[in-house]
Amino acid sequence: MKKTVLFAAVSSFALALAACGSSDDASEDAMADNVEMPADEAMADVPLPVADATEAAAEADTSVEDEAMAAEEAGAAAEEAAAEAAAAAEAATEAQ
Repeated sequence: MKKTVLFAAVSSFALALAACGSSDDASEDAMADNVEMPADEAMADVPLPVADATEAAAEADTSVEDEAMAAEEAGAAAEEAAAEAAAAAEAATEAQ
């Protein structure tokens, strides 16, 4: 039994040493040799996008008006819900 364990240990150590033996730098092989152009150079000639000022201003005005209208509608709906809840509570206390 001791010989089997010893043989297994020696075999695994031998494989480990063989795998970790001398080799060339693997990182140099992994680098691309034919990179055409870096991204910064590729994007150098592309013009920057420009927003249309009149369209952005019109969208901002309508969005503010829409938000104000939605807030007023939400307030009115909350008032109605509160009134209904108060009426239901009053009816429940009168029924007892």
